[in-house]
Amino acid sequence: MNILLVTDAYPPEIRSSSHLMLELAEELVDRGHHLTVLTSWPRYNLSTPSAADGLGENENADGITVIRVHTLPHHKVNFIVRGIAHLVMPRQFLRALKRHSRERFDAVIVYSPPLPLAMVGRAMRKRGAYFALNIQDLFPQNAIDLGVLNNPLLIAMFCAIERRAYAAADRILVHSQSNLEFLKRENPQATDKLAVLHNWVDAKEYCGPNSTRFRQRYELDGKFIIGFPGVMGPSQQLDLIIRAAANLQFLEDIAFLFVGDGGELENLKSLATDLGATNTHFHPFVPRADYPELLKNLDAGLVCLSPRNHTPVVPGKLLTYMAAALPVLAVLNRESDGNQIVRTANCGLAVPSDDELAITAAITEIYENRDKLATWGANGRAYVNLHFDKSAVITELEGYLG
Repeated sequence: MNILLVTDAYPPEIRSSSHLMLELAEELVDRGHHLTVLTSWPRYNLSTPSAADGLGENENADGITVIRVHTLPHHKVNFIVRGIAHLVMPRQFLRALKRHSRERFDAVIVYSPPLPLAMVGRAMRKRGAYFALNIQDLFPQNAIDLGVLNNPLLIAMFCAIERRAYAAADRILVHSQSNLEFLKRENPQATDKLAVLHNWVDAKEYCGPNSTRFRQRYELDGKFIIGFPGVMGPSQQLDLIIRAAANLQFLEDIAFLFVGDGGELENLKSLATDLGATNTHFHPFVPRADYPELLKNLDAGLVCLSPRNHTPVVPGKLLTYMAAALPVLAVLNRESDGNQIVRTANCGLAVPSDDELAITAAITEIYENRDKLATWGANGRAYVNLHFDKSAVITELEGYLG
């Protein structure tokens, strides 16, 4: 099958979604499919400023054709600029595809966000391709919840884009049952197209030995490390963790490690300074190949979502923590299906992100119960092997493509 994968996130960018898309592309090629990835030029979330040096607009790597598109700035910019960039992105993608490819595609998979990229899928469907839309964030509802989108005219416009995207797709895939139920309520006309396709993880990548390399690099030897590697934006609301860290400075050997970048990074650093939270540590992204080893240097992995979020989103990094046998501290909005995953798997603690006292208590509980860490970690790994295995989930995706 000749497949087009449309995504804003792809290596060398470092975030959970780019890792997910690379794994999907590699697995489909291994299964004999011809794969073209249509993606943005990598400018953000890089391990080093030079990580994208030497890349071309159209190249083939390991049997995957990658077409990279120069787009308007849409990360670490204000939300008006980001919105404009997302609206023009489909046209830029389609122009690049026309310039670099004459392929006829049997199927197109569009990864959202950003939702306007669904218009690329719509155009491909008109040319005979089967269109599968993979929804990760329920936009525009999540932007409305966070207060990012509050203009009635803009809300109406993006809701219209959402309806058009769902109408154009042959199949709409969401990553949890609650996401499916949410879309059924809000978009009943799309009910027959909806299906759950869990995000996956390649657990084999996370089975390496324990490591202290990053503890040494960051001068955190002997510390109990709670880590957050990833993008730090408004939806994570990591100021909740900075405030908890400031309240827990009497625990002299605890450290809160943030490895990554994002629009809120400087605000978080300033807040930590203002509160005197000297137990917080900030470092740039590590290369993708080092990410599994980084997790082996942590005592617990943190996932965090703003309580203003009212959609059931499950943070992608949760599954990587579980695959690495890393105990999880989930500080999520009450609607997130991530809470149920952590509790059912018994792989750590899950507390609501609207309860600051509960957050501090959960951090203290993990810190004081180190005898439970190995069991929580083993439970998490067993659970992802059973429910989120990469091969099994992508086989399910192949079935949806016909």
